[in-house]
Amino acid sequence: MTDSSTSLHSAPSRSRAYPYYSSPAWKRFLLTREFAVVIALIIVAVGASTSIRKFSSPLTLGYLLLDATPILLIALPMTLILISAEIDLSVASIVGLSNVTLGALFDAGWPVELAALAALVLGILCGAINGLLVTVVGLPSLAVTIGTLALFRGIAVGILGTKSVVNFPEYWTTLTTSIFGKSGIPYVIVLVVILALAFVLLLHFTPFGRGIFAIGRNQEVAAFSGVKVQRTKFILFVLSGLVSALAGIYFTFRYGSARGDNAQGLELTVIAAVLLGGVSIFGGKGALHGVLAGVLLIGTLQSALRFVNVTSDVINIVVGALLVASIVSPSFFAWLKGKIPRAAKERASKAPANRG
Repeated sequence: MTDSSTSLHSAPSRSRAYPYYSSPAWKRFLLTREFAVVIALIIVAVGASTSIRKFSSPLTLGYLLLDATPILLIALPMTLILISAEIDLSVASIVGLSNVTLGALFDAGWPVELAALAALVLGILCGAINGLLVTVVGLPSLAVTIGTLALFRGIAVGILGTKSVVNFPEYWTTLTTSIFGKSGIPYVIVLVVILALAFVLLLHFTPFGRGIFAIGRNQEVAAFSGVKVQRTKFILFVLSGLVSALAGIYFTFRYGSARGDNAQGLELTVIAAVLLGGVSIFGGKGALHGVLAGVLLIGTLQSALRFVNVTSDVINIVVGALLVASIVSPSFFAWLKGKIPRAAKERASKAPANRG
């Protein structure tokens, strides 16, 4: 009992899962990695707008947000999963499977709305499979979702083969890409904002969200303190499947086609954005405003690089480098933070000897 109590009290000091409420509000918000990502986003956006012709046009903004929408959506549940010290690598395959399901059912004569509902249900089922394998069977989420990544993608390719389904209702394809007047902001961003607010409330202002942080810091202590660990993880994987399927439906209408290889490799960009936004790969730490800024930062970089005719291979290298930097930088700064006081102490201890 003593060990559990000690862990409970010491856990917040090991990671910034919860703000240090004894610090001033401005320090709790400004002196964070998440705010640094926001500043980086502003610098990159301003730099690209001033140095690249037509980058700041409403048309460019519209395409940037349309391209970032599926990543923004999937990053929301991915943030919660990573904070709980798990991972879901199957998200892009669920996007592709829901995309194919919608297309195949529509091609078979189903109303597009009913086909979209079936795609959402399938996404929930895929998330539930991941959740059951992790929470009931007890397998590592990394191994499980690598397996289901291949499984769901294989099913998606098997359903349509090399065939593409097109000619979706113009109402839905137009609605998905329409913008507010001349602002360049797409209608679909309203859905993203609503879901983002819902996830922010869930993660940062509810006992369920506090339980996610507790699981990520120490699963055993979280269980002893009353958190339903396995049930929480299962819900997170189901949410991931649901939102990924929603992104798949968006993908279908955004590009007006359903193919088995759609959204392939999207999970790399999502995870890179989430880690760049300040979420710890080891769990127990993160904030959604940093993640959203991370997604937009990567989207802005990709858009700017395309404007200057950089190839997709080079863009993938940049995203991969950001992913590596996101993982390495916290450890580097923690090492640097510990090294500076030690160096100061060593200089102080040597000072009397020098004077003598």
